[in-house]
Amino acid sequence: MTETVVLKLGGSVITDKSGECAIDHARLREVAEELAVQRDPALVLVHGAGSCGHPEARRYRINDGLTGENVPGVYETHTAVSSLNAAVVDALRDAGVEAIGIHPLDLALAEDGRLVSFETRHIAEMTEHGIVPVLHGDVVMDRLRGSCIVSGDQLVTRLAAALASRCVGLATDVPGVLQNGSVVPRIDRSIVKTLDIGGSGNTDVTGGMQGKIAELLTLADAGIDSHIFHVSKIGRFLDGTGHGGTIITERGMP
Repeated sequence: MTETVVLKLGGSVITDKSGECAIDHARLREVAEELAVQRDPALVLVHGAGSCGHPEARRYRINDGLTGENVPGVYETHTAVSSLNAAVVDALRDAGVEAIGIHPLDLALAEDGRLVSFETRHIAEMTEHGIVPVLHGDVVMDRLRGSCIVSGDQLVTRLAAALASRCVGLATDVPGVLQNGSVVPRIDRSIVKTLDIGGSGNTDVTGGMQGKIAELLTLADAGIDSHIFHVSKIGRFLDGTGHGGTIITERGMP
């Protein structure tokens, strides 16, 4: 089986998070062209919701669970993130990448905000045939709350584990995890306790950078390193030449 690369595009990379579903089509084209040239044969792409989904999820209080009043928010939130997913897929296909959108609402179940069921066998089969599945943060049904938001970061950890990926990257709008303006090169569970990392200044119901690190430390516990870097370094991440960002690992500082 070919080694699978799991790559996430942050929502702030492909949308203007201060707006409402303001998709950055120019950035999407740049990323798509880079992936068309650089990508490994087996690639799974995940993207955040950015301004397409976070405002709706907050407005309808989706993460608080379903009541009679906010049920329409499931449709509104899913429709918003699906529109962004369609734009990502279109950009990739225009660049020559055989991409197809996959919606977590259709194949995932959560319990108290955490995935308990998430089918991935068809995703593995797609990558074996050169298809690039494109998943996204989404609203999913939750056995305790009725509904919840599953972040792209949570999807990354589940996909990497299920597909036995050893190459996991998060492309963001910053050069890595920052502490006092400088990139922290490596983070493990002992180091993270010493860091002062702020959250997103825009509407984000999934925890911002702190949420990313928490998810990726779970992946590190399973022996899988992950990388956080600026989106302009996607090519360097894929070819292994060094992205200058942060590695989340189970090992301590060298």
